[in-house]
Amino acid sequence: MDKRLKPSLIRSAAAVSAAVSLSRLTGMAREMVMARLFGAGQAYDVFLLGIRIPNLARNLFAEGALSSAFVPTFTASLKNGRREAQELSDAVATALLVAVSGLCVIGIIFTPQLVGLLAPGFSAVPGKFALAVRLTRIMFPFLPLVALAAHAMGLLNACDRYGVPALASACFNVVSVLAGLALGYLAGRPLIEAMAWGVLAGGAAQLVWQLPVARRHGFGFRPRLDFGHSGVRRIGRLMLPALIGSSALQINIVVNTNFASTLTDASGHVLNGPVSWLNYAFRFLQLPLGVFGAAIASAALPRISRSAAAGDTAEFRCTLAHAIGTSLLLAIPSSAGLALLGESMIAVVYQGGRFQASDTRQTAVALACYAAGLAGYALSKILAPAFYALDDGRTPMWISVASVAVNGVAAFALVRWAGLGHAGLALSVSLVALASAAALFEILRRRLGGLGGRRLASSAARILAATAVMSLAVAAAGSRFAPAASRLDHALRLAVLIPLGVAVFAAAARLLGVRELEALRTGMIHSE
Repeated sequence: MDKRLKPSLIRSAAAVSAAVSLSRLTGMAREMVMARLFGAGQAYDVFLLGIRIPNLARNLFAEGALSSAFVPTFTASLKNGRREAQELSDAVATALLVAVSGLCVIGIIFTPQLVGLLAPGFSAVPGKFALAVRLTRIMFPFLPLVALAAHAMGLLNACDRYGVPALASACFNVVSVLAGLALGYLAGRPLIEAMAWGVLAGGAAQLVWQLPVARRHGFGFRPRLDFGHSGVRRIGRLMLPALIGSSALQINIVVNTNFASTLTDASGHVLNGPVSWLNYAFRFLQLPLGVFGAAIASAALPRISRSAAAGDTAEFRCTLAHAIGTSLLLAIPSSAGLALLGESMIAVVYQGGRFQASDTRQTAVALACYAAGLAGYALSKILAPAFYALDDGRTPMWISVASVAVNGVAAFALVRWAGLGHAGLALSVSLVALASAAALFEILRRRLGGLGGRRLASSAARILAATAVMSLAVAAAGSRFAPAASRLDHALRLAVLIPLGVAVFAAAARLLGVRELEALRTGMIHSE
């Protein structure tokens, strides 16, 4: 084995992870404010649907299609000089502005039809459908703002700058809340509507935050309408399948929102709450997913893109395998921790105001089901862009299409036949995420002639064993606590059980010889 050490991937991922951690924590704070103000009732259900469409675009552009298609193309153009890279950047930004603005106008016109399609159950509650239409129209202009912000993010990542773009989401979270509260309490606008306007302010903030750094790297913006540019054509060719390929998780959540909006209680009345419970739970999942899933993917993509452009298959395999192993090391114990301690975590963060203890329990159920698929979500963020670096957007696209179909069937079966309610909807997303990641890995392994499968399987087995030891220790220690009756009780449980779980897992993983643990500790990767 060659003992060369390469610190770049893990250290870059650590920089992104720190920035993303702050972004996720500010996002959690934003959700805490919304939980206190609106709880899990009608108003927040409507707000969530209103933001679902532009938020879908944010996830696709910022962490999906645009980044996956733009970064490899822009990285290649940088090899030919700054001037060519600047021309490509200008042409892509202009094309995005024109195309997404047109999509925004169409969306505003057909908002009633979209709301009826995504949440048919809202029309059964007086005033709920009309409010959903109004809020969705307010937030639709978020689309062009987030597209341009994602373009800036991809540009900076290609220049090996990760911290500033990763913090853009924190700007969105802080500004959206402050602007919404200011409009609501100082300007006298209806509070839920004011928070919708705050979303637009946050979208502008995350774009403006990145522009000075892009200029310092020599990339300003000058309008350049050139759909015939070879780089734009390549990005477009990759982006359409990448858009579909990156959208699976978000589309599945939208489909499940549709199911959730029609869930009824024992008397047959439509429930107010399932949409909110699922959203609060998935928001909680975003913290670990962003901290290591998106962070490792963002750091790995420019490196595997350079390896692919240079034809260095061995380097490509090595970087990708270590990214996968590190994600498994972090995702598997995190899944167990969220399932075991989710109720206490949710109680500490959300419970209070209009968010009741019953909401905490229902959200915790959804979180446990979402957490089952955490490894699948994280690995898909790494594996799908690897295909785009190889100039193949079709494979992730077809797997994504299949996953959407499977999720629809699974959600229907788990809700209608198994009677699992909103928990079944969360579980269906997790099962599909795991299956999609497995399919992506197997296809990529065959294409590359190997991906360290035996070593990864050995590491995964050791990580699972260490996680089992951790889970037993946490469950045994948790049983000694009296049932939590307040947020303080939950906080005390977490203060004891989280450090215990981390310490037990680290010790068990070290005893079992998990290689990724040492690589994570030192920030180094051994090249094989």
